[in-house]
Amino acid sequence: MHNTRMAPSLSTVDYILDQLVSLSDVHVRKMFGEYALYCDGRVVGLVCDDTLYIKITEQGKLFVGAHYVEGHAYKGARASMRIDEDLIENREWLAELVRITAENVPPMVPKKKKSERKN
Repeated sequence: MHNTRMAPSLSTVDYILDQLVSLSDVHVRKMFGEYALYCDGRVVGLVCDDTLYIKITEQGKLFVGAHYVEGHAYKGARASMRIDEDLIENREWLAELVRITAENVPPMVPKKKKSERKN
């Protein structure tokens, strides 16, 4: 486990996106020096310290099987599935895990504009 956090390199993020090219709506958004991974408008994971973390769903755990390893993207983060580099290299496997996760995480709730918030 790293004592200091380092932002993921853009090459790592680009590689992960390239591995997911078969999925229609996949992108990342930089957040606090790390990257959130989106699929079909849902946050499915994070890329932190050049490591891919995918949100835990029961269906994803079943798919991952013996490769299931939990980790934390950053201190205080919820547990996620830490995806080994060897598994990221398997393009079809990774795309299927991301697709399954996107189907099984709740959609993001749009934040209310300040004018819509109650005081």
